[in-house]
Amino acid sequence: MDVDDTDLGTLDGATLTRLFENGKASPLEAARAALERIDRFNDQVNAYTYVDREGAEQAARASARRWGQGKPLSAIDGLPVSLKDLTEVAGMPAREGSLTVPGDLCDQDAPPARKLREAGAVLLGKTNTPEFGWKAVTDNRVYGTTLNPWDTSLTPGGSSGGAAVAAALNMGVLHQGGDSGGSIRIPASFTGVFGFKPTFGWTPQWPPAKAPTLSHIGPLTRTVGDAVSMLNVIGRYDYRDPYATRGQPRDWGAELGDDLDGLTIAYSPDLGYARVDPEIAGRVRDAVRRLEELGARVEEVHPGFESPLETFRILWFTASQQILASSDASEQQRLDPGLVADGKRAEKCTALDYFRALADRAALTESMEHFTERYDLLVTPTVPIEPFQANHNVPPDGELTDWEQWTPFSYPFNLTQQPAASVPCGVTDAGLPVGMQIVSGRYQDPKVLRACHAYMNAFPARFPSVPDPAQYA
Repeated sequence: MDVDDTDLGTLDGATLTRLFENGKASPLEAARAALERIDRFNDQVNAYTYVDREGAEQAARASARRWGQGKPLSAIDGLPVSLKDLTEVAGMPAREGSLTVPGDLCDQDAPPARKLREAGAVLLGKTNTPEFGWKAVTDNRVYGTTLNPWDTSLTPGGSSGGAAVAAALNMGVLHQGGDSGGSIRIPASFTGVFGFKPTFGWTPQWPPAKAPTLSHIGPLTRTVGDAVSMLNVIGRYDYRDPYATRGQPRDWGAELGDDLDGLTIAYSPDLGYARVDPEIAGRVRDAVRRLEELGARVEEVHPGFESPLETFRILWFTASQQILASSDASEQQRLDPGLVADGKRAEKCTALDYFRALADRAALTESMEHFTERYDLLVTPTVPIEPFQANHNVPPDGELTDWEQWTPFSYPFNLTQQPAASVPCGVTDAGLPVGMQIVSGRYQDPKVLRACHAYMNAFPARFPSVPDPAQYA
């Protein structure tokens, strides 16, 4: 290897690809570097639930041969990748964080796994999630608790917490997450990485999620460019997903080279109803000023809808109720008590309540469609609070009872199915990451990616070198 003793495990995907192309490094070396980082860090943060070392090395060797022949399968051929434990990957288990799901190896690839494998990516293993992805922190009875690398006493958020931690520590460079109420954006914010939820249906999934019309598959990475490279692979139609739609951009990053001149941004510090920690609010406001400096025109304005919390809860609790209904008494004893409680709350909802929630969702979607005709982008905080203690569903020193109460900025845009991203935009006085959310109208994903790339290119994020809170004191 001739890369001036550079640690391949510290590099992003675009840099690795350039090294593969000019022969200065090989996919096998990159895979081994990623596996070495998993060996060093995973015991401290519990991001990975399963690692396929033999399969990764075999795939990396095949990729190295292709690069040596000048015949890579794609721009991500040879890049180390992880997949969330809710996603089926042939030859790996998919326990979904549940004691009710056997640990058998899957015999097929879900759409993101299949597309990544066909593109030559090196599948390292599976990352942790709460049971069936039901909440916004990452712990379960099968694999335990995932911890935040910025402070290992804290949660990284969820439900794609394992993927976000793997991205923050570069245990692989491309990480697949899923987002039904903020599950990509919340852990991206809490760990200081980039997370993107595409327009619903543009990144197919199968088997269907527990809440299929809320769930979006997307990337968690250190750079927007790497996320785009992943989207160019997984963001393609798959007939197995009954909700999949066509029309994805040929190149998801076609606008990455554009500046922000001409973009009109609506900035809403609290959506008109959310309570935001003053430090978080200040960091996001500073980031919005930077967007103005980059050429965007910013107007402070609320999108005009009331909190859709109850609408989301009815739909979300109903998904939990379906899990209960398909479980026998023995299985229910092994489910997360919080998930069970959610399912029982849905039993109090009538059919009329459910159809009213659908009508309210449609009205919210229509309202946001009109709003995004007037503004190119909407900017808010991603999460209104700092990361809190691990092994709690809500901050333990407050009055909140449900995870939905501390995530007011994320789930509205699952209801509307719009593209939304979390961009790292600084740290609090305690040295903990803060995320800025950028949203656009449906099918305007390249516009979101353009703005995120411009911001992160001008104001690069920093990442933890090791999962040791002493590093950030």
